[in-house]
Amino acid sequence: QVQLVESGGGSVQAGGSLRLSCAVSGRTLSNYAMAWFRQAPGKEREFVAVIRWGDYNTKYADSVKGRFTISRDVAKNTVYLQTNNLKPEDTAVYYCAANTDPYSTSQQGYTYDYWGQGTQVTVSS
Repeated sequence: QVQLVESGGGSVQAGGSLRLSCAVSGRTLSNYAMAWFRQAPGKEREFVAVIRWGDYNTKYADSVKGRFTISRDVAKNTVYLQTNNLKPEDTAVYYCAANTDPYSTSQQGYTYDYWGQGTQVTVSS
């Protein structure tokens, strides 16, 4: 049984930073491509970033390019999302997701097999 547990969310002012973590248990990170999605109140879930196994290729949503960085620590079996220069429109519940195709860079939520419970990020102006 694979479990994803997010942490690191919180409340910050615009321009601030947070580092979100996603701890994976049950299987090693080498089995998965890992991604972050987010969902704001009243809005659909949207893709944020993905990192695949192997060459660690990454992709980002245009709205976060240059501000967010996704990374993975194999030794800790953890994926991170460093969020900088946060804006009020970044306010959302952030979810970690795992794709059993480790070389995927899919931006479609339905292609992901496992999800965490989410961590709230609130950015005030």
